[in-house]
Amino acid sequence: MKKTLITGAAGFLGSHLCDRFIAEGHHVIGMDNLITGDLKNIEHLFSLKRFEFYHHDVTKFVHVPGKMDYILHFASPASPIDYLKIPIQTLKVGSLGTLNLLGLAKEKKARILVASTSEVYGDPLVHPQNEDYYGNVSPIGPRGVYDEAKRFMESITMAYHRHHGLDTRIVRIFNTYGSRMRLNDGRVVPAFIGQALRGEDLTVFGNGSQTRSFTYIDDQVEGIYRLLMSDYVEPINIGNPDETTILEFAEEIIKLTGTDQKIVFKQLPQDDPLQRQPDISRAKEILDWEPRVPRAEGLKKVFEYFKSLSEAELWKTHRDFSNNK
Repeated sequence: MKKTLITGAAGFLGSHLCDRFIAEGHHVIGMDNLITGDLKNIEHLFSLKRFEFYHHDVTKFVHVPGKMDYILHFASPASPIDYLKIPIQTLKVGSLGTLNLLGLAKEKKARILVASTSEVYGDPLVHPQNEDYYGNVSPIGPRGVYDEAKRFMESITMAYHRHHGLDTRIVRIFNTYGSRMRLNDGRVVPAFIGQALRGEDLTVFGNGSQTRSFTYIDDQVEGIYRLLMSDYVEPINIGNPDETTILEFAEEIIKLTGTDQKIVFKQLPQDDPLQRQPDISRAKEILDWEPRVPRAEGLKKVFEYFKSLSEAELWKTHRDFSNNK
């Protein structure tokens, strides 16, 4: 039986990866410090003999006994609301956390996949974004704490691959949505659906002409799994090239939810990317992967999920990180 460590296991994407690897017959060790993750995302796994959970911060020394076949490093705040409130932890998990897990992979002779992001491209001057584009990122801007943490993650991962011969993979994840997202995490899909369900106006930043490309969680997990099992060591974009403007997307959500809220406009945050669309030619060629779930279908599924949440979840405010400075 293959043994797989997944960090960030109690998060949105990490919890779905736990499900997938257990379904593939792996013994899964989930690890999370629960700053942004939630145990309810993985509580359905606790009764399984092939699942263990370690409550641990990967920026501190990581030890897991026994053999290890695969490590997937998904620990990190991923929402701007979160990483702007806990910038130091965000930088540490991308740097110290990655260093610790690369060291563990080296010790265990395990293959490691690290979760990078489309944010390494910053506010891109190339459209769509392919893996050979170096990006347009401000290292000292407020969003730099996330963008540069992920860029460092890629650099040190490739250094371990070249210097130590470590078996590494790098996935660049584009906007992903699905069940187990937090309604209050600030990302556009839960933000718009949450506002619609609460009867609030939908908030669009800027004039709404900025673009995003949304990938349904099942497609994203499939792409990550195929990359891990491939022989390809350089970064690969996993995302949906179906691009839409934020204003068009807000109108889609109003139609989907059957509400009649207005769209209100606020100032665009500093360094917010104006365009985001993956070039997935490499994923198609190397992994034989492309997204299968149309946005209309995926949004119906995630809307049903959010409708099923309790009133308390629906009205929950943003997380308090005052004890995590």
